[in-house]
Amino acid sequence: MEWNKNGLLPLEWFKQMRENSPVVQPEENGFWNVFKYEDVKAVFTNYEVFSSQGSPSVEDPLESSILRQDPPKHRQLRKLVSQAFTPRVIESLAPKIQAITASLLDEAEKNGKMDAVADFTSPLPITVIAEMLGVSIKDRQKFKEWSDALVGDHAESYYQCQREMSEYFSVIAEDRRRHPQDDLITKLVEARIDNEHLSDLEIIGFCILLLVAGNETTTNLISSAMLAIDSLPEVRSQLLADRTLIPGAIEETFRYFSPVQLMFRHVKEDTELRGRELKKGQFVHIWMAAANHDEDVFERPDEFNIHRNPNPHLGLGSGIHYCLGAQLARLESKIAIETLLERFPDFRRDHSVELERQESTVMFALKELPIILK
Repeated sequence: MEWNKNGLLPLEWFKQMRENSPVVQPEENGFWNVFKYEDVKAVFTNYEVFSSQGSPSVEDPLESSILRQDPPKHRQLRKLVSQAFTPRVIESLAPKIQAITASLLDEAEKNGKMDAVADFTSPLPITVIAEMLGVSIKDRQKFKEWSDALVGDHAESYYQCQREMSEYFSVIAEDRRRHPQDDLITKLVEARIDNEHLSDLEIIGFCILLLVAGNETTTNLISSAMLAIDSLPEVRSQLLADRTLIPGAIEETFRYFSPVQLMFRHVKEDTELRGRELKKGQFVHIWMAAANHDEDVFERPDEFNIHRNPNPHLGLGSGIHYCLGAQLARLESKIAIETLLERFPDFRRDHSVELERQESTVMFALKELPIILK
């Protein structure tokens, strides 16, 4: 795509690494990096060797979240929160998502333009997950700043935002203990595992994860889909002619752009991967973004093909850590793209503004996406 000439997506680097260094440790005692689809999936699914387990820390409550747990604790925590993400619950949110989408586009229409990230793709999922959690939507801008800091490459900002979020959610959790409400935080406060309540650290970690995972991934997914539609006239015309193609376009966005570019694991016992010896205690970067362009799995992987079928991308992870909010992300994205195309079929990117990627190795996220609506 023409917009990628400045290397926003390092597809050529991914290809070189898959071909020449599929499992590599650039620095002695540094992180291993895994690039091939088969290997990435193997690391994802073999939690007995490649662990997600974190070390509980007041400085880093995310380490106590489901994201950083292995079974059996992972299974217990996932069962606890999955009740809020059943297909029936998610489908029931469709009218609310539609109303939020319409309201955001109403506001944008007044100006005839918008920064899609700030005005549309970010506030939509943040509003939905904030209401599910039971936190004030007035703090929406704060949530976005925290989310960006949490997935960014600056350690100081990472820990600072976790301290701020810990204080924020501690106050709310304590309020829910005294004044229960019909929201997710109340359910977390009241929940028991093996007849024990979740610790404050576990509750805070859950809230941070849900707020960020319920925001950042979907924001980047919708923004990337809009970018693809603007860049590929044939994709736009096909989607305008047949709205049933939108889910396929969303799956291809997950694959091609990979909103989550990589995750990491640590090695629990000595093992071998593609002839390389990985030692207990070492860490592994699993590059989902590179795996999603693997020629051994995807035909012409660097083409954006909304008809790709099957499309076994790893954009939502794999195995026990497959994204809990996958259906919500798909529903929000489907409604957002459908409504946008219905109301502004000729929307176009303002090409006078150069696209910039946020400083995040973990996520593919645009800083802004200026859009002219008509």
